[in-house]
Amino acid sequence: MQTVNDIQTLEQERQSRKEKLAGSFRLFSLFGFDEGNAGHITVKDPIQEDCFWVNPYNMHFSQIKVSDLVMVNHDGEVVEGSREVNKAGFTIHSQLHKARPDVVAAAHAHSVYGKAWSTLGRYLDPINQEACAFYKDHGLYSDYTGVVHQLDEGQRIAKALGKHKACILQNHGLLTVGGSIEEAVWWFVNMERSCQVQLIAEAASKPVLISEEHAKHTAAQVGSPEEAKRCFAPLWERIVNQQPDFFN
Repeated sequence: MQTVNDIQTLEQERQSRKEKLAGSFRLFSLFGFDEGNAGHITVKDPIQEDCFWVNPYNMHFSQIKVSDLVMVNHDGEVVEGSREVNKAGFTIHSQLHKARPDVVAAAHAHSVYGKAWSTLGRYLDPINQEACAFYKDHGLYSDYTGVVHQLDEGQRIAKALGKHKACILQNHGLLTVGGSIEEAVWWFVNMERSCQVQLIAEAASKPVLISEEHAKHTAAQVGSPEEAKRCFAPLWERIVNQQPDFFN
């Protein structure tokens, strides 16, 4: 039986997750990950665990505040909030959260370099320290059929993700997940930049790969949840100082 203190703690956690979610949309806009009405970040609700919070449909990332967020259940019903939910966002994220109970947050956006890299239908290579975070820890979904509106496609994406922290959606973009918002968001930022670096490197010549031994070692150093949270911290400080209105 939950005590008053337990409930208060969960409510505080809910508020914290919503604040981090709203701030993360501002960061995505700052980094240029917004494109029309595409893209979504979700976070599981700590009280109603069959529900998650998501951005309202057709609202620019740069405008999102805590009060704008929408809570939706796994049947697609809006539980809290007054705005519509992106259908593709629900289709993808509802199936991810069902398939991966360990995932607290997930991020997907139509970022430029992620989209460009996804057209190659390839995994990222370990060509630098940051890319090693995804060494043997990202999937590839190669069955693009259009905007994701069918639940079975959401299920296939979840299957392609597997137990990994990220997935390249061929001809589409990037998807990252984590046990916290901090993880999911940092992995997305890092993966987008890793795509950018590899595209630049391959345009110049053939990149030299880091050896398997050293790639594994580096992955353990830069690919942990703790490291993701450390890397997210200065981004969070930046957006809080620059755009504190998202707390409203």
